[in-house]
Amino acid sequence: MKKKVFTLFLVIAMLMTVLNGCGKKKSDGPVSVTLNEVAHSIFYAPMYVAIEEGYFSEEGIDLTLITGFGADKTMTALLSGEADIGFMGAESTIYTYLENTDDTVVNFAQLTQRAGNFLVSRQPADNFQWSDLIGKNVLGGRKGGMPEMVFEYILKQNGIDPSEIDINQSIDFGSTAAAFSGGQGDYTVDYYQFLYPLY
Repeated sequence: MKKKVFTLFLVIAMLMTVLNGCGKKKSDGPVSVTLNEVAHSIFYAPMYVAIEEGYFSEEGIDLTLITGFGADKTMTALLSGEADIGFMGAESTIYTYLENTDDTVVNFAQLTQRAGNFLVSRQPADNFQWSDLIGKNVLGGRKGGMPEMVFEYILKQNGIDPSEIDINQSIDFGSTAAAFSGGQGDYTVDYYQFLYPLY
């Protein structure tokens, strides 16, 4: 419970910090803010509660929430001005910076303490071991995306060379759940279904 309250406070504090430079006072009416989240995830539950309970409205923020379905799409919305804030992995900020864009983005790192994705198996897996993935096909999300990079990190932490696994990086992360439901892959890295948390 303490972690949820802290996360909610952190989300509100972050938004207030970003909006502090907007120059609008409450008497001028609410400040309109469009927030583009990379995925609709239980990980952002404190923010959803804050929206539903009217906490942003109480602070003079007219918040519009959009789901980008991928960090690349969320970053595009941010750079094009369609969004004021983007919730996504830090890798998109780095990729954008490396492309020498004129308008770089400000990154608020470690809004969450752990990756919000899970490894989902097509078949029941009693006594699961990470070595069970060797030789299997795993839908990892797009190459260079945070879910796929976290997955490879976890494999290495468990003494497994990612090259021993057939990691499909050709499917955008926003489409992996549909691809998996459609029969692709033995496992998938996903935000929405839960089996083995990737910590």
